Amino acid sequence: MKPVIVLIGRPNVGKSTLFNRLTRSRDALVADLPGLTRDRHYGEGRIGERPYLVVDTGGFEPVTKDGILYEMARQTRRAVEEANVIVFLVDGRNGLAPQDKAIVYYLRKAGRPTLLVINKAEGMQYSSVSADFYELGLGDPQAISAAHGDGVTEMIRKALDIAYTNQVPYAQEHQIHGVKIAIVGRPNVGKSTLVNALLGEERMIAFDLPGTTRDSIYINFVRQDRLYTLIDTAGLRKRGKIFEAVEKFSVVKTLQSIADANVVILLLDAQQDISEQDAHIASFIIEQGRAVVIGVNKWDGLDEHERQRTKSDLARKLKFLDFASAHYISAEKKTKISALMCSVDKAYAASMAKLSTPRLTRALIAAVRFQQPRRRGLIRPKLRYAHQGGHNPPIIIIHGNALDAITNTYKRYLEGCFRETFSLAGTPLRIEFRPSHNPYADSN
Repeated sequence: MKPVIVLIGRPNVGKSTLFNRLTRSRDALVADLPGLTRDRHYGEGRIGERPYLVVDTGGFEPVTKDGILYEMARQTRRAVEEANVIVFLVDGRNGLAPQDKAIVYYLRKAGRPTLLVINKAEGMQYSSVSADFYELGLGDPQAISAAHGDGVTEMIRKALDIAYTNQVPYAQEHQIHGVKIAIVGRPNVGKSTLVNALLGEERMIAFDLPGTTRDSIYINFVRQDRLYTLIDTAGLRKRGKIFEAVEKFSVVKTLQSIADANVVILLLDAQQDISEQDAHIASFIIEQGRAVVIGVNKWDGLDEHERQRTKSDLARKLKFLDFASAHYISAEKKTKISALMCSVDKAYAASMAKLSTPRLTRALIAAVRFQQPRRRGLIRPKLRYAHQGGHNPPIIIIHGNALDAITNTYKRYLEGCFRETFSLAGTPLRIEFRPSHNPYADSN
């Protein structure tokens, strides 16, 4: 089994920078701001023939009693429970801090093997940068520069030597991969609460604060013997409200997560009006060709009149998502979650459907027989046959003559016919027209 290496330390010591270097990725957000990472963030790495899992955690404040810092500390404690080895990161530039001593006190009680690592040590003599940290009683520290890579290879080799001799069982979720489900929506609609409901544990910080999740976090899990990867994303705000550089990066990563997903759950707040921003998010999902399921959260807090008004608004404002199933749920009370996931499975199956050329052509002929395309002048388009050009989303390519005369209305009619024939609910459908070449077009 791959050993689990957990990075912990006080805020802004460079944990996410080290995470990105160890995983050879840019999966963790990095900025010169304390408290940027808030949830556990998992990644995979390898050095030589030795693979490992590395966990990035938020800035650890073990003595805090409430608020977001308390929630972040709770996530760090859960990560420590899964660890084979702790990489305790300290700041060589700022020296030993009282918070470092508080963290060491906690780590001694936790009983996990710990490697003390001094970050930001580039250009500094080892003796001078390490002197203060011997006070922590964790043995000889490793001096590195996560930003420049100095000493990182030696450090990870030593961490793995410790980890491979102290392996403990860890969550099997880190070994599996499955249908990727991105959960997106405006801030504070309950995305992290829904993740927790699906996982059956408080794996994500579900805190009543818009923008609590700033990064996109990937979590593998099993539900009814099926494999999934959940992507909990940062809330998407209107462009005019994105002031912090951090939040701009969060939006980019959320949009990247939509593109990376197989199915997107668009989560709405039943207790708020459906806004232009909800429609913008939905439009981006369709542009990316992703299968989509709508979840209307906090449904339990509405009376019957409010429920009817919400359904009416949904049908009117998101009419272009009429191919997607909508579920009225309570993530907090875990109601209607199973039906939501059933639609996710159906949407994924539809997006990956294999459509044979004979069946597609028969469906096309039946649609044309029922309603022919309109003439343009003396010419009526002739649709001859169809075949599949791709999936996720399904692409149907239609061949024939004078296809540039096909109207958007007729294109939508064909889309509806194909959806009904092949049960393609929950996924966008692309139709492309390929006119046959006229061999006499270039002759005089």
